[in-house]
Amino acid sequence: MSDLRKINIDGIEVEVDGTMTLIQACEEAGIEIPRFCYHERLSIAGNCRMCLVEVVGGPPKPAASCAMQVKDLRPGPEGAPPQVRTNSPMVKKAREGVMEFLLINHPLDCPICDQGGECDLQDQAMAYGVDFSRYREPKRAATDLDLGPLVETHMTRCISCTRCVRFTTEVAGITQMGQTGRGEDSEITSYLGETLDSNLQGNIIDLCPVGALVSKPYAFTARPWELTKTESIDVMDALGSNIRVDTKGREVMRFLPRNHDGVNEEWISDKTRFVWDGLRRQRLDRPYIRENGKLRPAAWPEALAAAAAGMRGRKLAGLVGDLAPVEAAFALKQLIEGHGGIVECRTDGASLPAGNRAAYVGTARIEDIDAAQGIVIVGANPQTEAPVLNARIRKAWVAGADVAVIGPQADLTYPATHLGTGPAALAGDRRAALIARLQGMERKVIILGQGALTRPDGAAILADVQALAEACDAWLLVLHTAAARVGAMDVDATNPGGMRAVAEAETIYNLGADEIEIPAGAFVIYQGSHGDRGAHRADVILPGAAYTEEPGLFVNTEGRPQLALRAGFAPGEAKENWAILRALSAELGQALPFDSIAQLRQALVKSHSHLGKIDRVAENTGPALEPGKIESGDFTPAITDFYLTNPIARASALMAELSANASARRRESLAAE
Repeated sequence: MSDLRKINIDGIEVEVDGTMTLIQACEEAGIEIPRFCYHERLSIAGNCRMCLVEVVGGPPKPAASCAMQVKDLRPGPEGAPPQVRTNSPMVKKAREGVMEFLLINHPLDCPICDQGGECDLQDQAMAYGVDFSRYREPKRAATDLDLGPLVETHMTRCISCTRCVRFTTEVAGITQMGQTGRGEDSEITSYLGETLDSNLQGNIIDLCPVGALVSKPYAFTARPWELTKTESIDVMDALGSNIRVDTKGREVMRFLPRNHDGVNEEWISDKTRFVWDGLRRQRLDRPYIRENGKLRPAAWPEALAAAAAGMRGRKLAGLVGDLAPVEAAFALKQLIEGHGGIVECRTDGASLPAGNRAAYVGTARIEDIDAAQGIVIVGANPQTEAPVLNARIRKAWVAGADVAVIGPQADLTYPATHLGTGPAALAGDRRAALIARLQGMERKVIILGQGALTRPDGAAILADVQALAEACDAWLLVLHTAAARVGAMDVDATNPGGMRAVAEAETIYNLGADEIEIPAGAFVIYQGSHGDRGAHRADVILPGAAYTEEPGLFVNTEGRPQLALRAGFAPGEAKENWAILRALSAELGQALPFDSIAQLRQALVKSHSHLGKIDRVAENTGPALEPGKIESGDFTPAITDFYLTNPIARASALMAELSANASARRRESLAAE
């Protein structure tokens, strides 16, 4: 039960939980408290002293509001609520003194600092500091660190807030950063000069309140006030992280996270953050037609006519790729099925039952992991498949959750009980032991990955895990690896024969499916943004927009529809994906019944009403699956290289460097063992 206490802050009386800190209570009262070291998602350090407030009737000196709880305050005379002042002369003088100390060794190199314009130190020095300095001695200098190709360091600017140390240790689960020395000699450093080995390290750039840690790829390319900011959704994995796309002119300059407590909190993975250079390289910017074995540029009318000729009177199949928005999948389904063809979005062969949302999405929400006491991961490695989700599991483990894994052993950044490597761990006595283990817990989540579902017996494993979740009253979360998969399943872009039926088609319309080999002999129309594997196999190439270049609906792995807004325009003659399909349908003589994205969405929501409920997780229902025969053999990882999972990432020079570095680290660790 909550322990509610009344507190008077600057004459405003509020009732808050007694376990709240004063800085949180002030926020409840709508009063801003400056801070550098305090962060609501990290442990309390209490070392910058910028958040000082005056406790009336307390000690004759200001108190750090981040480190004092409301319940620690003594009531006033005759039981009156304790009083806190945040704007008294004592507080003003204390903050000015703290700011003066912080700026003693700060280099004041704002004109060349990448943090300029969005720097907490700049803003708070203006608001709470003084316009002079009494310090005349030489400033202290510090050696810059080499943390790898992502984070650039300028440690002379560091104010020792330790946010980076606490994030890497507590959230990312690595121990390469720390603080050494005392007093004037204290400094943030990496132990033994190591570079950071984490898929989440870029978040320390956002956390740093000064310019000590900045983005190395973005350095000296733009200023914040030059950028156009657009809210969007990430497609590098199926988590659906909320992001902000910053563009300068027509070019994407960087991706930043947006706060969403139900999805990604305020973290994003390094692939999400730094993949933007892949949007500039290997782009398809004009249509192509293959003649005599070679691709040649073509105009749009000629390319659409060639595509229509390849589709008329033939056995058709459509493939939905991993990055396609729901609107494009819906339009492709209408186009292909309108001409007697079939569509398929389960390009990796995953055994996901059409129409049964409780089976292909599950019954859990991502935020259910926070409160879980027991977590079982089956056939998944969330560290590579969804690093931000993995950080959430780690947070639950820190809070006391029991984590167990069935699948290949991997470093998940937290200890987990390894129950086995394959489906044998879900059978017989081991199954009974697992059920007994979970039944003693109040809240539990089973996370089922694509490593289990892409096997030939994936349908039987899904039914078995669904029955296990029912037996121990656990939530089930199906962890997808493709951002487009759940949305395409929602519009039923499937056929009973799966990929085997696609292999029998005479013409295949490939909507950005670059992770598979297209069967030989078929006429292939490829629509996508990058010259990847799908384009190499194509007979006609229709250049489409990337995810930052068109508005789109994406449904994440928990079944939450989210809107990505257009941040820029596709290069050259490339068009939005839905518009290409609409134009091709007119060429075929059966125009699709929409002329704008708004009309398309109206038709989409009319057919699938839950897709109109943006940012809401529906109550997923569906019948229990029929049990089947489960084969032996270990689960295999769904992702072998975290950095090169899609065409945009494979076009990125930075992702290629990170992939090579990760491979080198794995070789070194094997040699050391």
